[in-house]
Amino acid sequence: MTFEIPVWFEITALVVLTLILIGDLLLILKRPHIPSMKEATLWVVFYVALALVFAVVLYLVTDSTDAMGQFLAGWLTEYSLSIDNLFVFVLLMSQFAVPRRYQQEVLMVGIIIALVLRAIFIMLGAALIENFSWIFYVFGAFLVFTAWRQAFPGAHEEDAKAESGIVRFLRRFIDISDHYDGSKLRTVVNGKKVWTPMLLVFVAIGFTDLIFAIDSIPAIFGITQSPFIVFTANLFALMGLRQLYFLLGGLLDRLKYLHYGIAFILAFIGVKLFFHALHENELPFINNGEPVPWAPEISTWMSLLVIVLAMTVATVASLVSSRREKAAAAALGPADAAAVVADEKGTPPSVSQPPAPGRVDED
Repeated sequence: MTFEIPVWFEITALVVLTLILIGDLLLILKRPHIPSMKEATLWVVFYVALALVFAVVLYLVTDSTDAMGQFLAGWLTEYSLSIDNLFVFVLLMSQFAVPRRYQQEVLMVGIIIALVLRAIFIMLGAALIENFSWIFYVFGAFLVFTAWRQAFPGAHEEDAKAESGIVRFLRRFIDISDHYDGSKLRTVVNGKKVWTPMLLVFVAIGFTDLIFAIDSIPAIFGITQSPFIVFTANLFALMGLRQLYFLLGGLLDRLKYLHYGIAFILAFIGVKLFFHALHENELPFINNGEPVPWAPEISTWMSLLVIVLAMTVATVASLVSSRREKAAAAALGPADAAAVVADEKGTPPSVSQPPAPGRVDED
């Protein structure tokens, strides 16, 4: 790392960003509602603009384009993973039939849990990197495996099934009602205090956050080893996520190739980490414990370019494919169009009723 970030700037930035996040939370608690498209768009634009301004300020403070580049590359990587996280959130909201009015609160709690978990993993990752240079080999292999898993369809459904197992475990030990009572965690049923399905939602969201924290932290450490940049990139990627959830809405279903773009990014960073590990090599069975000079060095700006191109290609390809499918469906009758969609998704064209809130299919 060829730059230094002043301590006063780190403290000031974290305080300001924390206050913004708290203000966002208080806004939800004071006025829970379903944001309009205009409101959601303005908030998303605000947070994206704030991240870009932060990148410029980081450059001015450090006088280093490398610091700015590392933040932008890290933020975009984490942002793409956060969008992928929304797919699982959509499944969870549907699975637990969470009323749309209270989905903002659920998302905000999920974001707070994610920040806490990622802060823990960031500190752990920084300590490992500081003391064990070979950990980059482990991170690299893990990211390549994650990329392979991400590239295959059904990963989100597998995550949801894993969460269902956690929920079934909870139901064996605590009493949970079948119906929501607003956004409350506790309610009274037949004179007895019980938990509401909202508890299950929060547990499932927290489990999802844990999975994504395990995936995302090694990815960003492949871009920068600055704990401050790692944390702020994660913070900016999570800020505005709840508004993005409502803004994208049905668009998430149209981003059918997004997981390929994310898989490519993770694989690329995994390879970059492996090359970096070769440069820092201390393992005796590799080049007699000496650094490997022939390993290529991938610059921060090259990483940023690859990340942007991967996400752009995946998004454009998804939207073009979706438009073609719509055009083809328009040429067919309603029954034929439903059959085509069902065949593509591997499900029958009939639509089943969603499960009762808090109930999870035991199969």
